[in-house]
Amino acid sequence: MYIPKRFTIAEESTKIALMKRQSFACLVTHHSGRCMATHLPFVIEQDADKLYLVSHMAKANEQSTHLHEQPCMVIFTGPHAYISPQHYDKLESVPTWDYVAVHAYGKASLVTDPDKKMESLETMIQRYEPAYQEQWSTLSESFKSGMVKGLEAFRIEVTELQGQEKLSQNKSALEKERIIDSLSGSDRPEERALAEYMHEYKQRHDAKQDGAS
Repeated sequence: MYIPKRFTIAEESTKIALMKRQSFACLVTHHSGRCMATHLPFVIEQDADKLYLVSHMAKANEQSTHLHEQPCMVIFTGPHAYISPQHYDKLESVPTWDYVAVHAYGKASLVTDPDKKMESLETMIQRYEPAYQEQWSTLSESFKSGMVKGLEAFRIEVTELQGQEKLSQNKSALEKERIIDSLSGSDRPEERALAEYMHEYKQRHDAKQDGAS
């Protein structure tokens, strides 16, 4: 990912926090001269100094036949929005798009053991809908095993993380204030979400500056 230096997310903890917060991501693989992508929910697991991305897809998905053969990439996208040049001091300015994103690179391994596949599915339920576990426990084993047979579960060991927070850091304090005010007052949820993230970024940056002084 092209990342101008001032937009780079340096802290691994910040990248992982974003991945957990925006865990519905896009898995990209390459096979036989073609790129393939599937949008999937992920569970992010940390084990000592290792980071894993856990998910599953339908066996009918062509991507499932080769996802373990080559390195892959998972794209996590955070809040984003169009930024109008009307917020800038200089009349001759261009519009842009502010956004937050993390790219995770790694190698997938398939989970083939039926018990491990079931465990992977139950981990997903625990992450996304804990309240459903009670109903899940009442389902027949034949129904559950049939469901699992139709899935290809996998685990990606992450080898590299790239993160970018493009949040108008190259603009003046007054220009950024106008941008945040405009986004905060928007009727679009994604624009309000970006304004909230920009507030959080400022708090993190200010805390870091205070700690360094």
